[in-house]
Amino acid sequence: MTDAAAPTAPVDVFAKVRGHEREEQLKMAREAGLLPYFHVQESAALPVVVMEGAERVQLGSNNYLGLTSDPRVVAAAHAAIDAYGTGLTGSRLLNGTIPPHLELEHEIAAWMGTEDAMVFTTGHQANVGTLGTILSPGDTVIADSGDHASILDGCLLSRANLRPFRHNRIGKLEQQLQRAANDGGGVLVVVDGVFSMEGDIAPLREISELCAKHGARLMVDEAHGAGVLGARGAGTAELLGVEDRVDLRMGTFSKSLASCGGFIAGASDVVDYLRISSRSFLFTASGVPAAVGAALAALRIVRSDEGPPLLRAVLDNARYLRDGLEALGYAVVQPQALPEGAPGGATDVVTPIVPVLVGDDWKAVLLWRALFDGGVFVNTALHPAVPPSGALLRTSVMATHTREHLDRALDVFGRVKREFEAEHGPLPGPGAHGA
Repeated sequence: MTDAAAPTAPVDVFAKVRGHEREEQLKMAREAGLLPYFHVQESAALPVVVMEGAERVQLGSNNYLGLTSDPRVVAAAHAAIDAYGTGLTGSRLLNGTIPPHLELEHEIAAWMGTEDAMVFTTGHQANVGTLGTILSPGDTVIADSGDHASILDGCLLSRANLRPFRHNRIGKLEQQLQRAANDGGGVLVVVDGVFSMEGDIAPLREISELCAKHGARLMVDEAHGAGVLGARGAGTAELLGVEDRVDLRMGTFSKSLASCGGFIAGASDVVDYLRISSRSFLFTASGVPAAVGAALAALRIVRSDEGPPLLRAVLDNARYLRDGLEALGYAVVQPQALPEGAPGGATDVVTPIVPVLVGDDWKAVLLWRALFDGGVFVNTALHPAVPPSGALLRTSVMATHTREHLDRALDVFGRVKREFEAEHGPLPGPGAHGA
């Protein structure tokens, strides 16, 4: 007999960074100058930016209302630094709460029409900290397959039973609600109000009705809806008239509110519980004073008489860009029909996110590069951020884009498409998106 086998060398945890499935593609893209990520913007987030030494129409920003350079928002950030310094060096629980935090939470709750609200340092932490706290291993969470990554992260952290359903398929949601009835524990449905890649909205009327029917709670991520949709800009739930049927509403400051941070709004007892239980809230430093001051100033603009014209402008620009791209022969989303009786009388909506379907990953990066060289910056979404063969260019508009800016961009899109198709073959055309 022999002695026990000698111990084998441990697996190197860094081994996965070598030879992964994307390594060769990244290498080729870098060598060809086709990597569409990490490009350096050298100016403020305006409709036209300086990026890597050249002016480019910015169609890749979430600065939907164009408030990041508003003098009042900038002044509020400076004033917060003057009053409280550059950082708070502690969590909200301990030494990291200042009066602007409390003002911001009070005004968010009033804006959302909820009993209370709480501010997180980032939007990602707001989702992770809420879902990872409210849910527990005995519960079930039902999520749209198109939900933001931070929602998935929170669901996984909670260790609740995760039941995904196909994007915006109400029949699939109902199936999962029926199955969840046998899981035991509580049930939470969580969806984006506006989906960050597709630019479409969740059918919250139908979703809220199913939640009520099956005894489930409903949380809506309004990161791309708050400050964009609804008469007062309170988001998709306001647009569709279902605010009273949504239990929790999440939002961010890094889009329309021109800053960085996130919030949860809902019933006071739920928010109070999160304040003393959410680990991403308790164990991270408070948002810096400048960020809180800027968000508060931006929110006050949205809630003032200046808000409605800004909301109209960004949606008008979105429709103008969408229609222009479709006229050029690109595959873009169709205006999304609203249910009869939606507040404000609108019959359809185009959100500020206007994706252009390309399909093939390499065609998408080649098209991105041609647009970039032509003076237009857009975002590129490749698998796994989108389904296989679903590569797209994600364009987005600001209220402060002028028709001249958008026409300039459309001229580039038209020229690039003609030259691209002459060399690489046809791109998907109108009607292909969402087919």
